[in-house]
Amino acid sequence: MKTYSTELKENILAKMLPPNNVSVPQLVRDTGIPRDTLYGWRRQAGSRRSLPATPATATGVLSSEEKFAAVVETATLNELELGAYCRGKGLFAEQIAAWRTCCQRANDALPSTTERAERRAEREQIKQLSRALQRKEKALAEAAALLLLQKKVRAIWEEPEDAPSPRNGALR
Repeated sequence: MKTYSTELKENILAKMLPPNNVSVPQLVRDTGIPRDTLYGWRRQAGSRRSLPATPATATGVLSSEEKFAAVVETATLNELELGAYCRGKGLFAEQIAAWRTCCQRANDALPSTTERAERRAEREQIKQLSRALQRKEKALAEAAALLLLQKKVRAIWEEPEDAPSPRNGALR
């Protein structure tokens, strides 16, 4: 098993994580390091919970406290300032917007047991209806195909009406 220096590993991780976000297949082509090794390094970097100065670029994973802090820090920023903040931290404005929404909904009331049961029943009914719809669509397609085949068979096997045949009584 080949070993790699920590400097190389950290350089590769820096390329893999935001803001660079170089894909693993691209890094495999560029460096020749096996993809499983690169995926393992990325997984290990994501599982580390160290809190460096710029956590998003170092580990790719932020704790809930860090996400909340980012939401609070960016609450009063305009679009340009938000862009500069995101570039500095290795984040995206969409991430911060999603975190803000989560923070706003954090203290919403939880659904009651009856509401959860109703939602579960609705989901089950939707599943049943979609299964029935799929079954009926298949039956309809099959019926259409049979009608088309029946029409083609009649066109092939029926004789013209002018020709004598036992059916129209010309030969007795």
